[in-house]
Amino acid sequence: MDIAEQVRTLLTTRFGVDPLSVTSDAPLRKLGVDSLALEELRLLIEDGLKVDLEDAELTPRNSFGQLLAAVHSAAA
Repeated sequence: MDIAEQVRTLLTTRFGVDPLSVTSDAPLRKLGVDSLALEELRLLIEDGLKVDLEDAELTPRNSFGQLLAAVHSAAA
């Protein structure tokens, strides 16, 4: 499973996001991810993918694609 699919799975299983609504340009807040949920998601991603997102400046206004870019950057 690639990184995008792993993050999409976290959104759908842990936060109840409709899988069809998770597109690269979908803002996280439109997916129901507020700042508290985003922090929880960040920790889940860090633990599950063994990456450090502490320096990534993410807000609920970021898109799913921007979140993935931050994850890919941290994984590099």
